[in-house]
Amino acid sequence: MSLPEFKLLRPRTVDEATGYLAKYASNVRVLAGGTDLIPSMRQKLFEPRYVLDIRHIPELKGILRRIEAGVEIGALTTLTAVERSDFLRQHYPVLTEAARTVASPLLRNMGTIGGNICLDTRCLWYNQSLTWRKGCGFCIKKDGDLCHVAPGGSKCWAVFSGDTPPALLCLNAEIEIASPAGRRRVPLREFYTGLGDEYRKLNPNELLTRVFLPESSADYIGIYRKLRVRGSIDYPLAGVAVVLKRSNGHVADAQLAITAVNPAPLLVKGVLRLLEGRPIDESAAEAVGDLAARTAKPLTTSALTPEYRREMIRVFTKRAVLAAATN
Repeated sequence: MSLPEFKLLRPRTVDEATGYLAKYASNVRVLAGGTDLIPSMRQKLFEPRYVLDIRHIPELKGILRRIEAGVEIGALTTLTAVERSDFLRQHYPVLTEAARTVASPLLRNMGTIGGNICLDTRCLWYNQSLTWRKGCGFCIKKDGDLCHVAPGGSKCWAVFSGDTPPALLCLNAEIEIASPAGRRRVPLREFYTGLGDEYRKLNPNELLTRVFLPESSADYIGIYRKLRVRGSIDYPLAGVAVVLKRSNGHVADAQLAITAVNPAPLLVKGVLRLLEGRPIDESAAEAVGDLAARTAKPLTTSALTPEYRREMIRVFTKRAVLAAATN
């Protein structure tokens, strides 16, 4: 499958990049690592007139520690750099665990933290060739008006399948978004819409530039578990991130987030209520697993059944909670 014809734009600053985004609006796509965009363009899911290559903007790269203010991660920082950061591994281990599971070493060398946050949602009916999609009459997410996953509904159920966002949600991460009007900082949990087609709150003239991890989230025990068909390359079909802080042998704080089973990565509500002030045992871990499974809403967006993926959320949550308790 060949790429469609396009014009390549190579800005050197964030202001220049957002200027291009404002000028070309819906006719432009942003190229960071390209590990998701290029295959999607080959499948004719995107046929932009312009491709904005932001890889030559130095400001968007690197991991910078801020004294008593946490850490900043440039949106173009590769997943390999996140995975191998000694500082992140020591203070925010759930993020390095999640980054280490993304795809393969080659793709992690190219893929970026910003690209993983902005990853397009996926579906068995969407991520196919143009000929295949045409034979199915297309779908709500691309060129059609029917959701094959939930026929008769008006909502797109394509799933979000990034690995690092659930870890970032557990860490109360914030992101910086730049536009020609300036820059704004928002909690990551407010970035996703919960819709498979319009899945993120990012205007056509906006660019994600940085990720912020607060000092208050440092030094939590962190675990990430992921279900996929192959041991590398594949996207998650279910993913669980858990962070815990203990005091005097009991849980003082806890966060849990899931991915690949909903149109957005989600924080699971009520986890701390089940664990606070008590030691973690099999019963407590099972209760948290049940809660996570009830939050998961997988449908037939992949080759594995929804029932199996929901059950694996339960299993992985229990395992992650017990692993965090013994870490």
